[in-house]
Amino acid sequence: MKKIIITGGEGRFATTLKKNFIGKNIHYLSKKEFNILNLKSMENRIKKLKPKIIFHLAALSRPTSVHDDNISKSIDINIIGTCNLVKICQKFNIKLIHMSTHYVYPGKKGNYLETDSLLPGNNYSWSKLGGECAVQMYLKNSLIIRVAMYEVPFIHKYAFTNRKSNFLTHEEVAKIIPKLIYSKGVINIGGQRCSIYKFALKTNKKVLPMKYVANKKVGKLMPDTSVNINKLKSILRGV
Repeated sequence: MKKIIITGGEGRFATTLKKNFIGKNIHYLSKKEFNILNLKSMENRIKKLKPKIIFHLAALSRPTSVHDDNISKSIDINIIGTCNLVKICQKFNIKLIHMSTHYVYPGKKGNYLETDSLLPGNNYSWSKLGGECAVQMYLKNSLIIRVAMYEVPFIHKYAFTNRKSNFLTHEEVAKIIPKLIYSKGVINIGGQRCSIYKFALKTNKKVLPMKYVANKKVGKLMPDTSVNINKLKSILRGV
């Protein structure tokens, strides 16, 4: 296997990925070891490890309110940090795999194709789309993964019955990722389309059903953020 650097190596998903994706040529790097906001430090690490692929997991995600309360931090990490990685990858001819989110789609009708129009619904997803823009400029040697993913168990007491998606757990996504590292372009990752409540019940039997009604506490949630995974299925059949 080609040598791979994984940014955000101490993050929530990276911790799960390590159980499925390990080897002497796979290096999970912490922020201290690979700071995506420090180009000079990044170059030094690249020259030392000489990777052929960088898998970009380092990101600011939860709570989503931080993207409203600290816009500068959101821009720095999710947009500028990703831009820096694109610069590094282009300079050293390294393939870049960028972990994005299904929330870059409008979320109104669901079953979104990779070629459908994008329209984020909050600052978090705008920050992820901002990073995607830079990666798109390097699409000849990159992969953008738009994933519908959630940690387990479902952490909330209530889950909406009238909002849909096709989430997979961290564990399920971690088993798919190693099969995609040589793909390029844009790929959706998701599971079976269902209500948020039905998904939540899979990992938390105590969760209670609740109908979504927009309010200041909950915020704006789109009706159906599910993604079309036909492209993913086709790739996995050929692996």
